[in-house]
Amino acid sequence: MTENTTAGTTDPTTAEKVARAERAALELATLSDEARSEALHDIADAIDANRDRVLEANERDVAEAEELLEQGEYTQALVDRLKLSDGKLDSIIEMVRSVAAQDDPLGRTLSARHLDDDLDLYKVSVPIGVVAAVFESRPDALVQIASLGLKSGNAVILKGGSEALHSNRVLHELIVEATADVPDGWAANIEAREDVDEVLGMDESVDLLMPRGSSAFVQYIQDNTSIPVLGHTEGVCHVFVDSEADLGMAEEVALDAKVQYPAVCNAVETLLVHQDVAADFLPGMVATYRDHDVTLRGCERTREHVDVGEATEDSWRQEYGDLELDIRVVDSLTAAVGHVTEYGSKHTESILTEDADRAGRFMRGVDSSSVFHNASTRFADGFRYGLGAEVGISTGKTHARGPVGLEGLTTYKWYLEGDGQLVGTYAGEDAKPFRHEPFDGQWNPGHLSGE
Repeated sequence: MTENTTAGTTDPTTAEKVARAERAALELATLSDEARSEALHDIADAIDANRDRVLEANERDVAEAEELLEQGEYTQALVDRLKLSDGKLDSIIEMVRSVAAQDDPLGRTLSARHLDDDLDLYKVSVPIGVVAAVFESRPDALVQIASLGLKSGNAVILKGGSEALHSNRVLHELIVEATADVPDGWAANIEAREDVDEVLGMDESVDLLMPRGSSAFVQYIQDNTSIPVLGHTEGVCHVFVDSEADLGMAEEVALDAKVQYPAVCNAVETLLVHQDVAADFLPGMVATYRDHDVTLRGCERTREHVDVGEATEDSWRQEYGDLELDIRVVDSLTAAVGHVTEYGSKHTESILTEDADRAGRFMRGVDSSSVFHNASTRFADGFRYGLGAEVGISTGKTHARGPVGLEGLTTYKWYLEGDGQLVGTYAGEDAKPFRHEPFDGQWNPGHLSGE
């Protein structure tokens, strides 16, 4: 057993935390939407009332991170992601209330079918159960994941980055204190690498793992567990300025995609420019980027038009998370799709063009979780999609893709409502045929709903 120095009490072991989460998940699945939403408002109120406590803990994390930045162990992008402010706390509080306001994702009848008279089959949404999330330095990620877990009826095991240790501790304590009426143990916080390794072996207790980080980190998780993994890897995002682009709009969108918040995974890392507009577009675009302190590198053809650093083969696969950008001139729309296919991370891409047919070719041609037409890659976000928030952006294809909100934290059960029917009635030479007729019905526990 370890001592929780913050609370002055004995902290449960990881195994005990997971066991409590299992028990809590069973109770959460039956908790009303009203109770879950009320608890979320209590969390928002608690964070609002304890701003000084949160910011003081965060200042401690940032001070330690800046020391490591000076030593070359941390990047400026990591420190930027780590910092909280009153404005960011306002956003966190708004996010929690937005999650509370979402429609209940549980108990929805996804399909209904008459198998026979008084024998009705329903497919109904339910929580996944116990969800373990391992995430990066942003403290708001802890609140996002916990909020979405609670609204969707899931217990959560939370492991944030060590650089946000003090911020995450305080935020977790506030969440637990604010949800005293929610089943005990629904939100657990673990802190050590060995705790993660222990969780990886708990395939009978943990239903889903959600790692957020590098491809190598996600691969490590996948290689060391038999628990289903929903991975959030790098965001090597692209903006393609097509030959038919409105160049004024293209400059504004490409700027927003890089500088609005460069430390996040949906910021653009590579700008692709069609050769037919390179001479007209690149000089002004590069000047605008330089006005915003963006470090630029380009391919040989780019450097024929503008004076920028030299991009290497490794550049195209790089997620900078900072004010750095690579530029490549391509021969055609097909070449742009080919570049994204070879170097992208299947996160978010955008084509800037006034030609709808060319936009459609690009959008169908790239295999990414979000593909935009004439819009900044920064729109790839659960809150902006109207999902309330997100637990991460899945760059895989199952069971959820793109920003993972409440729906991505649910699965389904089959409920069969009968009246004493026997399988033998539908077997053998005199078998009665099934009706198998879809109908517009809602499952109601304990009695037949009928049509």
